[in-house]
Amino acid sequence: MERNFRKIREGIVVSNKMTKSIVVEVERKFKHPKYGKFLKKSSRFMAHDEKQDCHMGDKVRIMETRPLSKNKCWRLVEIIERAK
Repeated sequence: MERNFRKIREGIVVSNKMTKSIVVEVERKFKHPKYGKFLKKSSRFMAHDEKQDCHMGDKVRIMETRPLSKNKCWRLVEIIERAK
């Protein structure tokens, strides 16, 4: 049996104060339907960080997974760039 495609997002860690959990803010740009200006919109996802390796400001890649808790249905795939 083959697994379905899972969503992948890249964002910045804004909180790592929980045990084995991080909050990742993903920003996207889109064009305003009427005026044509590009706008920024951000979404926050709670993700599972098994090794507690992430710190605030890190750029990370997360992947959709089964629900792990009430708010958590994403997991950490990799840390792309460490915070300076």
